[in-house]
Amino acid sequence: MKKEVMQTERQALPFAMEKKPLWLRMWKERWLYLFLLPGVLYFAIFKYLPMGGVAMAFQNYQPYLGFLQSEWVGFAHFERFFGEPQFWMLLRNTLYIAFLDVLVFFPLTIVLSMLLNEVRREWFKRSIQTFVYVPHFLSWVVVVGITYLFLEGENGVINVLLTSLGREPVAFLTSEDWFRPLIIMQMIWKDAGWGTIIFLAALSGVSPVLYESAKMDGANRFRQLWHITLPSIKSVIVILLILRLGNFLDLGFEQIFLMLNALNREVGEVFDTYVYVVGMRQGQFSYSAAVGLFKSLVGLVLVMGANQLAKKFGEEGLY
Repeated sequence: MKKEVMQTERQALPFAMEKKPLWLRMWKERWLYLFLLPGVLYFAIFKYLPMGGVAMAFQNYQPYLGFLQSEWVGFAHFERFFGEPQFWMLLRNTLYIAFLDVLVFFPLTIVLSMLLNEVRREWFKRSIQTFVYVPHFLSWVVVVGITYLFLEGENGVINVLLTSLGREPVAFLTSEDWFRPLIIMQMIWKDAGWGTIIFLAALSGVSPVLYESAKMDGANRFRQLWHITLPSIKSVIVILLILRLGNFLDLGFEQIFLMLNALNREVGEVFDTYVYVVGMRQGQFSYSAAVGLFKSLVGLVLVMGANQLAKKFGEEGLY
């Protein structure tokens, strides 16, 4: 009888805990919530608090007047931005490089991950991974410096080689035709290896039994990749693609700014460099804030749209 009573009490315990107030349950697990505190403070201070500065985009912000006394102008800065002759040039250049990033760089990281996963000798695989990871730790200043070393005018390594072969030197760094390919090639060299980390982690979770079964059915390496590897990491690919779309118009300032010059500005000027020029050099803080807010809204719409699309096709999505 006593055993039955104890069992009944044990079964009823979870229901009793559920009925307790939220604050009491949180207090009981207070040490676990304490671990959460640094992350919450980080996002509150560095991510949410600065969002108050968005108000600047709707004001004629004057530093000596502050947010409270600066004049409110509504959507005037957005109307000016959309009416500027540079808007379509900036939009075209930004979209062009952003699409190259999504259509070339992103699939390349997946292909590189799958190729690395096929390497069976562990020491060789580790050596290649180290070799492709190292460029990620170089700053864009160093990467662009190396680019100049190889491609600069008549003294660059490539042009010296072309000249020695009787060919005309190519103006890689001042040519509009070469600007976008160079930007993408730099991205691939610097970050493609680093981008494989998450895909390799996902590939390590694929059951070897599936590959053994495929081999018994006569599937070759390519069919195993197509029918087992790709479907196994499909959800990871979708999530990373959605996250990448959030930064679709955010191409990064340093790389493009360092590669820009007067001769390739027509194809190289993007929103990031434009915000720097009008905001920092010309002191138009409110106008540059409006341009930055436009970029962020486009990223938000793309993330939400891609997330809904992913769910429509049966994927989990981000939320």
